[in-house]
Amino acid sequence: MIGFISLIVTGCRKKEDEDRDTGTASDNAFAEGTFNDISNMADEAASGSMVSYKSDGNAFILSNCATITFTSTASDTTMIIDFGTVNCLCKDGRYRRGKILVTWSGAYKEPGHVHSITFDNYFVNDNQVMGTKTVTNTGINNAGNISFDIDVNGTIILSGGKTITWNSQRVREFIEGAATSDRFDDVYLITGSANGSTSEGKSFTATIINALRVEVACHYIVSGTIEFSPSGKATRTIDFGNGACDAFATVTINGNVHNITLK
Repeated sequence: MIGFISLIVTGCRKKEDEDRDTGTASDNAFAEGTFNDISNMADEAASGSMVSYKSDGNAFILSNCATITFTSTASDTTMIIDFGTVNCLCKDGRYRRGKILVTWSGAYKEPGHVHSITFDNYFVNDNQVMGTKTVTNTGINNAGNISFDIDVNGTIILSGGKTITWNSQRVREFIEGAATSDRFDDVYLITGSANGSTSEGKSFTATIINALRVEVACHYIVSGTIEFSPSGKATRTIDFGNGACDAFATVTINGNVHNITLK
């Protein structure tokens, strides 16, 4: 009888000690998606449309909440995407306010093109996005596709006051849609690594092990996996799925799979 009780207690303790912390991985996925979304907006705004973020005429979606202005000099062009000073509901269901500033030289699809993105009191669902993002067209890669180097030094101050820092070095490969003027057929594969700190103050590193597939027509990463290593904890794997456009992903920790919903 004594031995039986001992086994029960040990089993319970192991269950209680199981690492089920998906929050750190969720923070990384949130930052990843936020800065990818910003690139999509900047690219779309440069075409003068922003159609996927503006109203399609439905009364329950605020119309024309983003205004776009351009200023050009002899050397570069600056574009400001201004959502106004109060929360504005966009077509993707997210509330935005503030400004995204994009400065570039050269045509987007031409080698040597560089554009940098900064922010002026920019918020998404009351989370403030800060920092810089730089995109450089490095020309045609070995697969025959346009390739970009992308560097992010970012900070997200969450609505509750906690802060995520996210620094990444990425390569973005333009695998579909480069030959057309329709942005909604554009598809990218993203590889590279990141580091920073989570909203709980834990440092982390993250490495893409299967390229992330980003489709401009979808507001979420549709597939790919990341190995995510928070300080003091086991490496976990974030899996964005098999290509469906949805807000769901899984986090695997020590062989245990947990479902998460992307913000």
